[in-house]
Amino acid sequence: MQTRHFLQLLGLSALWGASFMFLRIASPLMGPWVLAGLRLALAAATLVVIMRVLRHDWPWTHWRELLLLGALSTTLPFLFYAWAALKLPAGYSALLNTTAVLFGTLASAWFGEDTLTRRKLLGCLCGFVGVALIVRLGPVRPDAATLAAALACITAAACYGVSTPLMKRATTRMQPLAIAAGIHVVSLPLVLPGALWSLPQATFTPGALAAVAVLGIVTSGLAYWMHLRIIRHVTPVAAMSPAFMIPVFGVTWGHVFLGEDLSPGIFAGGALVLLATALVTGFNPLRRPPIATVAP
Repeated sequence: MQTRHFLQLLGLSALWGASFMFLRIASPLMGPWVLAGLRLALAAATLVVIMRVLRHDWPWTHWRELLLLGALSTTLPFLFYAWAALKLPAGYSALLNTTAVLFGTLASAWFGEDTLTRRKLLGCLCGFVGVALIVRLGPVRPDAATLAAALACITAAACYGVSTPLMKRATTRMQPLAIAAGIHVVSLPLVLPGALWSLPQATFTPGALAAVAVLGIVTSGLAYWMHLRIIRHVTPVAAMSPAFMIPVFGVTWGHVFLGEDLSPGIFAGGALVLLATALVTGFNPLRRPPIATVAP
């Protein structure tokens, strides 16, 4: 992996790390359906404008593929995480989100997009241990509602994991911007009925509207476009490495903006997460690029 791709993945981790905090702000007020609908609508509108400005063609000949990708990468995860945010703290959701790497590693091997190696499996293990050290799990009653919310997070993570190798394949036929815009546009009608049905019960506050604006425009629209551009150049497993770093930034944003204390495990856990990311992505800043040779 090139340094610029690694830094771009690091930036995505910072954005997506903040998304769980925004979900906890908006979902209890708006409800999962309205939140998911507004998030998709804002992301779609943002990407449609960019498509028009850059004069990209829409890939509607691949509408079936876009519908599948949209359901797996936006519709289901947005709904499941928004619903889980009603019950689970943001740290729990961020921790469970790391299972996307495990699902994605297995899916990539199944689809023939990547190979399982001891290094990658060791990286997954280091990542899970590191995240467990970083996230300060508070006392949450293990009742049926909590377990259901945790299962929703794992299901959303599985959708992300399975969709990543499929996204990798899609980038060989479509432009990243067209894919990002297409999946959000086709996903919007899937949640619109539920959003309209739940609209009378939704409460809109300036804080909630600001949170959903960041979720839709930045962490969904622009971030998905950036992620798809990276996927074209790295393996699917490497493209999922932000899942390990997301909790690091989630804890950091909580400390900076909410005044939350840093746990002693943040430093040891952070080191393990960085090691996991390097193992999974194959990133090594000390490795010299191969010297090109010219045949005589």
